[in-house]
Amino acid sequence: MTRLSVNINKIATLRNARGGQTPNVLQFAQDAERFGAQGITVHPRPDERHITTKDCYDLFDQIQTEFNIEGYPDARYLQLIKNLRPAQATLVPDPPGVLTSNAGWNCTAQAKFLEPIIAQIQELGVRVSLFIETNLAQLDTAKAIGTDRIEFYTGPYAANYKTDKSAAVLPYVLAAQHAQQLGLGINAGHDLSLENLAFFKTQLCALDEVSIGHALIVDALYLGIENTVQRYLYELR
Repeated sequence: MTRLSVNINKIATLRNARGGQTPNVLQFAQDAERFGAQGITVHPRPDERHITTKDCYDLFDQIQTEFNIEGYPDARYLQLIKNLRPAQATLVPDPPGVLTSNAGWNCTAQAKFLEPIIAQIQELGVRVSLFIETNLAQLDTAKAIGTDRIEFYTGPYAANYKTDKSAAVLPYVLAAQHAQQLGLGINAGHDLSLENLAFFKTQLCALDEVSIGHALIVDALYLGIENTVQRYLYELR
């Protein structure tokens, strides 16, 4: 079964636009869990324009499902992982100021940087996932430097889905087969939606987890939180 982790960054964005605690990030996360989500994802960026460091601590104390903290592995992020020890740390190659994650790691070029960080996080008992694209050589390097899982950057799939969904998903099918042969767990995220999720899931040989935020929050505006979470779970089934 593919697990649904709800990325709640956009709830924090909406809260921060007005100040105060409405909408309440913790309450939304707890409601998402109550409605069936199997994980909560956050991406606390250095400027705290959405999820803040305080949010991470508040969530860790209260949520009951898997907690996934995404981020660029700088000293600030690594200290947060050390203090909280979430179920999963997803490392993304975002430089400061980037709007959203829009590329995967070049593991080959960054191997010497990533390998000791992966080991450091794993020593804390935290699973490590690398945000990555579908290049098979990059998957080989990801395995060699010790990561537990990879998270496919699915932006290109979503962008090309309406034009030719079979062609759009093919690189992910091949990469997932390769990752499975290497013994890597497989996550996916970025622009997955009610429109394209089921096809993506059914085409891959294995898919442990999807992390979905923007599309799910937008759908919740029209459908309600409970109905939206249930519909995403239905698509994954």
